Amino acid sequence: MPTIKLVDVTKVFGRIKSIDRVSLQIAEGEYVCVLGPTGAGKTTLLRLIAGLETATSGRIELDGHDVTNIRAEDRNASYVPQQYALFPHMTIRDNVAFGPLARGFTSQQSLETAGEMLKLVRLAHRATAFPHELSGGMQQRVALARGLAGRSPLLLLDEPLGAIDARLRVILRYELRKLAKGLGVTVIHVTHDQQEAMSIADRIAVLRDGAIQQFGRPSEIYGAPKSPFLANFVGGANFLEGVVVREARETTMIDIAEGFSITSSHDSHDMGDSVVASFRQEGTLILTNASLEENVVPGRLVSTSFLGSYMRCVVNLGRVGEVVAKVPVHEALERKLPDRAGELVYVRADRNRIMIFDRPEKPLAVELEAF
Repeated sequence: MPTIKLVDVTKVFGRIKSIDRVSLQIAEGEYVCVLGPTGAGKTTLLRLIAGLETATSGRIELDGHDVTNIRAEDRNASYVPQQYALFPHMTIRDNVAFGPLARGFTSQQSLETAGEMLKLVRLAHRATAFPHELSGGMQQRVALARGLAGRSPLLLLDEPLGAIDARLRVILRYELRKLAKGLGVTVIHVTHDQQEAMSIADRIAVLRDGAIQQFGRPSEIYGAPKSPFLANFVGGANFLEGVVVREARETTMIDIAEGFSITSSHDSHDMGDSVVASFRQEGTLILTNASLEENVVPGRLVSTSFLGSYMRCVVNLGRVGEVVAKVPVHEALERKLPDRAGELVYVRADRNRIMIFDRPEKPLAVELEAF
């Protein structure tokens, strides 16, 4: 199983810096997701590791060996592209068996492996079909099966579940991780789906504008994001701009406008600092009556949406801005929360769950953009 190390890797296309001094170390057997918005450089990073692109500067190591300028076919990695790249003249079974055959397996072994992988991706019944006879989602599953069948110690996956329907995608993501762990392979899985990354990765590297924003366990990135962008992109959050008006041990009070203030248990800022207070949408409470509790701000209900297990409530707080609360459906029904636009409600956030960030140099709306 290979270890992977990137040291100050940069890739420039003309005037565009697609990858900007990325340094990353991945342990053998890890399942790492590279997460980021469209255009962040995720595919370019994967292709650099695969050897399909050459770094403009920096170094790439596999198992301690510098492979920066080594050809893709000599890196012992299996790359599954987003575009499928299936052989149109071969059946699905033969497409999947191609990898094992190329690695020296016997014809019988290759076909048996292909059968196992096709069962995994729920396509054993289409083994004799040709690629043009399958839907885009099915072709993507074939490409995934072919990548797995190669038995390479390093598996590089570029949006492997992107074209698959939602229900099957959830099933396959867990089976994919289980199989990778069972085979002992190291996996780098590129995705723009936050939930996918959070649910299967050992660690997540969040990429934006070609640079790593944070690299850590899902719980770290969700619970202790390093910037407003990360808090918003991974999990979703509310943001209120303000100024620190009181700072004491384990308590920070922030003036947020309209005569209201909120208190956080985080105390890493000083009096007069311009900051952004943030709290998770699922940690945002909706009250129907005024309360003397701290961190309660009145507002008007803008909209409610039913999203399966929870209700999404948008509340306008006047000059303070809008916030979103994800309220469990059973709680919304038990408490008879209002659902008509314009109704008066109160928003509350727990001081222990309020994060404080330095106010970014660019406007907050720009900082939060994920495209």
